[in-house]
Amino acid sequence: MALFKQLILSGVMASAFALPSMAQTSSAAGGQSGYDETLEAISPTDEPVRVGLAGEDPADIGRYILAANGGVGGGSLSPDGETIAFSWSITGERQLWTIPATGGQPTRLTYGNGISFYRWAPDGEHLIYGADNDGDEQEAYFLISADGTSEEIIFPAQPGAFRTFGDFLPEGDGIIYTSTARTNLHFDIYKAAIPNGEPEIIYEGEFGVYVGAVSPDGKYVNFSTTVGEDSNNLYMLDIESGDVTTISEPERRASQGGITWKDDSSGFYFVSNMEREYQAIQYYDVESGFTSMIASDDQADMGSLRLCGADDRYLAWTRNVGGYSVIHVEDRVEDTMLDVPELPDGAYGLSCNEEDPRIVIGVNGWRTPGSFVTWDLDTGEVHDTFIAPMAGLDPERLVRPEDVRITARDGVELQGLLYLPDDASYTGEGLPPVVFFVHGGPTSQSRPTFDANTQYLVDQGFAVFEPNVRGSTGFGHTYVTLDDRENRLESIADLVDMLDWLREDGRVDADRAAVVGGSYGGYAVNAAVANFPGNFAAGVSLFGVADWVTALEVASPGLKASDRIEYGDITEDYWREYYTENSPIRQADQIDVPMLYSHGARDPRIDIYETEVMVRTIRENGVRADYIRFLDEGHGWRKLSNQLFYARAQAEFLADVLDMDIGE
Repeated sequence: MALFKQLILSGVMASAFALPSMAQTSSAAGGQSGYDETLEAISPTDEPVRVGLAGEDPADIGRYILAANGGVGGGSLSPDGETIAFSWSITGERQLWTIPATGGQPTRLTYGNGISFYRWAPDGEHLIYGADNDGDEQEAYFLISADGTSEEIIFPAQPGAFRTFGDFLPEGDGIIYTSTARTNLHFDIYKAAIPNGEPEIIYEGEFGVYVGAVSPDGKYVNFSTTVGEDSNNLYMLDIESGDVTTISEPERRASQGGITWKDDSSGFYFVSNMEREYQAIQYYDVESGFTSMIASDDQADMGSLRLCGADDRYLAWTRNVGGYSVIHVEDRVEDTMLDVPELPDGAYGLSCNEEDPRIVIGVNGWRTPGSFVTWDLDTGEVHDTFIAPMAGLDPERLVRPEDVRITARDGVELQGLLYLPDDASYTGEGLPPVVFFVHGGPTSQSRPTFDANTQYLVDQGFAVFEPNVRGSTGFGHTYVTLDDRENRLESIADLVDMLDWLREDGRVDADRAAVVGGSYGGYAVNAAVANFPGNFAAGVSLFGVADWVTALEVASPGLKASDRIEYGDITEDYWREYYTENSPIRQADQIDVPMLYSHGARDPRIDIYETEVMVRTIRENGVRADYIRFLDEGHGWRKLSNQLFYARAQAEFLADVLDMDIGE
């Protein structure tokens, strides 16, 4: 419990702190209003990496974090099919790497602050990537050669302006992207020659506007406008004339995207749940303007849509079945479905190109931190191109989650993933305590992917439950909408219903339950312990929403339009009064259980002041409120040293408040 002792000795258990004045705050590290220098907080130290010895059981948390960082993000096949680009955090920062498509030695390309995205240029000899400053999400764009020996900045970051990359023009001499540079509020679509062209606005947008794909002939670009957290409208812009064609603007909002054009630019495939519960594959014909259904499933969303090989021979996609991905590939020449090779459980991403018959399958699963295989669709040959290192962990000790279905108090079926420790991991008396990990979003989904903290806690004897409360994606359109506006607390009540079910199920000690979450999940933690006392014994809120009034006012431009659907328009008196009353920041005095808070001072999404007011109020009431402040992070922890420090702090806090012994 070394870190817990440090928390006490540093004074974070003290109470009676004054509200910050302008003289007491600092904005030097970023954020909207700056952090309160007078508020006692833990500042992470850059300690040597501790990992214990290989083969130790339970393994040190450091090995789990390193295993997670050893997994790759995605895998993008080069235009010539010879090389795969991927993001990798093995060094502690998310950097750009490449590897031969047939396997071999990875090559690191970038060495800076960490990348935010990357994309192959059409010539296959260059890649574009973005990078921000310690998580402030205000990207600069860089162009780098595929061998990493030549690099230049093509668009410096603009203070206060957000960008989202779209696509290259077919010849590779220009790009399409969106930016808020004109107003610092609304996203516009820009066209810019590279490397040194002057950006030109080709479409003025409102709030969230995102570019999809450019047609192979360079005439059109697809874009979407945000309608809700889970939905958007879809359009096609003539790049030269500026004419806009509406592809899908349904009266009942829908989630749609995943554009993949045919080689001859006659049309494109996309996914949409327009007038449906689940996303289906659709095809839009440019000449006729007609949309037709290609493939659908009444119980699962389609995604990761790709056209692969010469003459668009193969159409590939995934289905989301209870969080697990299932791959489908149609041979459009033979009119048959291919037999898919056996793959590890998890969530899959697909990448291919218009010439090569190979497809790259990225795999992230409960036993696979992030690997990819290359599958030749013509021959059926499969290569394990990249296998993630496990940092000395025994894969056989990792736990597969159980798909749990629960009926809520009002009859809604809820779903979650339950990880249970085995007898070798939990050796205490009675039943193991349970930790709820609530996802953010709220329109997101807990899926059976590798999570270092989950697997570590289970190996230490905790049970872990990952709930998909109403409002989560993956369970149909209606389910996503059940937490909108005044129904917000219905999704928080789902957590209590799920805890009650686990109590009746009898495999965990529901009286020793903690709830953990980040961002919107952090709001869920605050709301659960404030509005439903007597259920959870402790809470852990990472960079969580506490004040909906402020959060909706300062939301990034990409979120404002969707926020109005999900939460209501904060400029209207009704919603301002509603969230003034129903925000955790005004309910903090109702929290009577130990809490652990953390926040990055450079967070551009949720003001650090929200967390600090929660900490101060709870302490003033004599309740434990530990607080870790990261001066060099934004919305989440990117740096390896910070990830390691926080993971130990969180595990030791949970062990202390749930009366568990964990290994050092």
